[in-house]
Amino acid sequence: MSAVEKEQPEAANTRFAKDQLKAFVERIERLEEEKKTISDDIRDVYAESKGNGFDVKALRAVIRLRKQEPQERQEHELILETYMNALGMLAA
Repeated sequence: MSAVEKEQPEAANTRFAKDQLKAFVERIERLEEEKKTISDDIRDVYAESKGNGFDVKALRAVIRLRKQEPQERQEHELILETYMNALGMLAA
């Protein structure tokens, strides 16, 4: 086997790795663009909700709470209530 024959599979492997790397980079770039588009859409919905008189900060809090499991949310609310009670922030 000559030196040229030995290098050909290596060159093919290198070319494959470069093509694979390029494909990964292009996929990531497309997904990043889609993520930006979705992020812009979400921002537009929040702006629309604000324009209709809704409190965006409260809306974001509701979205965050809805992502939690009910038990996790309940534990968090109990801790928050305990802290607020300890600081005299709740009516007796």
